[in-house]
Amino acid sequence: MPEPGLEIDAVSKRYGTVVALEKMTFDVRPGELFGFVGSNGAGKTTTMRIALGVLSADAGEVRFAGSPITHETRRHIGYMPEERGLYPKMKVGEQLTYLARLHGMSAADAKASTERWTERLGVAARRGDEVEKLSLGNQQRVQLAAALVHEPRILVLDEPFSGLDPVAVDVMSKVLKEKAADGVPVVFSSHQLDLVERLCDRIGIVRSGRMEAMGTVSQLRAGGTVRLLVDAPQAAEGWAANLPGVTVLGRDGSVTELELADGADDQVVLRAALATGPVREFARKLPSLTDLFRTAVTEHHHEEAAA
Repeated sequence: MPEPGLEIDAVSKRYGTVVALEKMTFDVRPGELFGFVGSNGAGKTTTMRIALGVLSADAGEVRFAGSPITHETRRHIGYMPEERGLYPKMKVGEQLTYLARLHGMSAADAKASTERWTERLGVAARRGDEVEKLSLGNQQRVQLAAALVHEPRILVLDEPFSGLDPVAVDVMSKVLKEKAADGVPVVFSSHQLDLVERLCDRIGIVRSGRMEAMGTVSQLRAGGTVRLLVDAPQAAEGWAANLPGVTVLGRDGSVTELELADGADDQVVLRAALATGPVREFARKLPSLTDLFRTAVTEHHHEEAAA
């Protein structure tokens, strides 16, 4: 059994008749980057706020290292909220040192950590500036420094890449990888699915307050719909339109992209393609995280419409 890290165990939350979370369950292991993705309102931020104790759950439990989260544990969580929480008129260096002290660091350690993280994140020259005078990108870097300055044992980041330029994205990506390499469980939400797919060890797709799918990118892809790329240069338009269990997604030149329903036989497709003439390519196309996410959201909308 892997060593327990951050565990969200059957957490539920309602606001009157509105279900925000329904038995939300997942874990983030020590040294793991976990991507938390879903549409706006899916329950990501609510889950994070419950993990931090900002909100209380109606049911379920949040644990770290096998024990329930306590006030003492929360001092060791680095949190980056989507709605930034810095004091706009306070100077960057003073603010980071103050936050480190609030988390229990000595004055000397807080100052040293502030200097280290502002250097690391490229805002050392702005330590004497008020936060409100920084660009939005630099404010974002300072907000990440605020989550890291007390050397947390857990990182919970809500949309940390929002508004960052490509250079800042690279810097933040490297920092998150380094923290994970140090054994810190790192969970972050993001709408930038290409980043999530590239960075994360495991991913959870959330919809309507429930965990819809969870696993590595490879595991999620393996569980997705089967798509085929068929390059049949002599095939007429619509050659695959009437094949059983086959949906034509599009055609680019001589290449047709198809989606197979559960139980559909790809050999039937191959025979149909060969009947048109030579086949230069016949390959399975693995769905991207964007494809998997779009499928989950589309299915949800269809279920709502049917209800």
